[in-house]
Amino acid sequence: MSLLDRLFGREKRAAVRSDDAYLAGFFGQRAGLGAAVDPARASGLSVAHACVSSICQNLAAVPLNLYRRAEDGGRERASDHPLYGVLHDMANPNMTAFEAREVLMASVLITGNAFARIEWNGRGQVAALWPIDPGSVAVERLPSGRLRYRVSTGAASSEVLLQDEMLHLRYRLDRSGVMGLSPIAIARETFALALQQQETAAKQAANSFKPEGALVFPSPIAGQQRQQVLDQLEAKINATNGTRGVLVLDGGTDWKSFSFSARDAEFLESRKLTNLDICRVWGVPPTVVGITDHATYSNTDQESRALVVRCLAPMAKRIEQAMNAALLTADARKSLFIEHDLAGLLRGDMAARYAAYAVGRNGGWLSVNEVRAWENLPKIDGGDDYLSPLNMTAAGAEQGERGE
Repeated sequence: MSLLDRLFGREKRAAVRSDDAYLAGFFGQRAGLGAAVDPARASGLSVAHACVSSICQNLAAVPLNLYRRAEDGGRERASDHPLYGVLHDMANPNMTAFEAREVLMASVLITGNAFARIEWNGRGQVAALWPIDPGSVAVERLPSGRLRYRVSTGAASSEVLLQDEMLHLRYRLDRSGVMGLSPIAIARETFALALQQQETAAKQAANSFKPEGALVFPSPIAGQQRQQVLDQLEAKINATNGTRGVLVLDGGTDWKSFSFSARDAEFLESRKLTNLDICRVWGVPPTVVGITDHATYSNTDQESRALVVRCLAPMAKRIEQAMNAALLTADARKSLFIEHDLAGLLRGDMAARYAAYAVGRNGGWLSVNEVRAWENLPKIDGGDDYLSPLNMTAAGAEQGERGE
């Protein structure tokens, strides 16, 4: 701590790079299998990559709109606000809104934290968002309780951003309440096992799944003869031509294997179980990432809905509240709010949608133009009228008419 920090009582708390395997091991984040889990390497597992991609791409694809509260309690899109274009079209001059949101969500799911520098215009409105590598950001808590971000911009230079200048998304708060926890670090034992299994499979494939064992002779043999037999055996096993790899053992010679086959060790089943464990870490249904061992038409459809309800919806709420707090001032939050539109992911197939539209239309609480808007169709004249079912009236209305 510097002299000025001591004089003014400044308190700092710096973040540790979550993708540094050596620092992770130093702070007790080493896996029980003896290997440090690097989030960048663990996210390269095929199932882990599929889980992260599924969440990121689905959430980045759905509309993230800025709404304005109406006087009648409804809402309308605030398309005239600069923030609407940042969230919906271009996050900054170099990144589309989809790309920026995908980068931020991937960072949250892998490292537990995502950062974006906020660019404000002269009217106090957000004009752009610039994603930042989380490994270059250190977070400091000031005595006032607010946060300050020190961003490394070079070998010996850094930039300091205040809390109002940074969008900080966090997966799960740590004990200090400052940084988010990486899902990979939380479930590091699962990912360590998956990485070990992948390395084992790679070693077997690199060795062309060649057997390891011993030749057992009924009687002792000379050293020169032993070496000659080993050379012949190695030449047969390593032969590229399949017919030359046939081995004939005579004189009572027996072969004792030192290694288990993948089937005997249940290696393939163990990898399948590990893949399911990785899906559980992010709450992604197995069929979404291509694990279709027990998939049927009905449960695949249900798991697609489960992805939205159990995985995407909580993540969307986490992002919405963080953006509302960081991108809107206290006064602006009284009339504006940010929200994902997840309705498109829950609409189902055409038959189910049209049946639901018919219920709403015949019930009198949906108009033709509202239905056409959900189907991306233009409005029609007279489409804003609502139906009034003849067999449904307000309680007491019929008796009042008879009394008159």
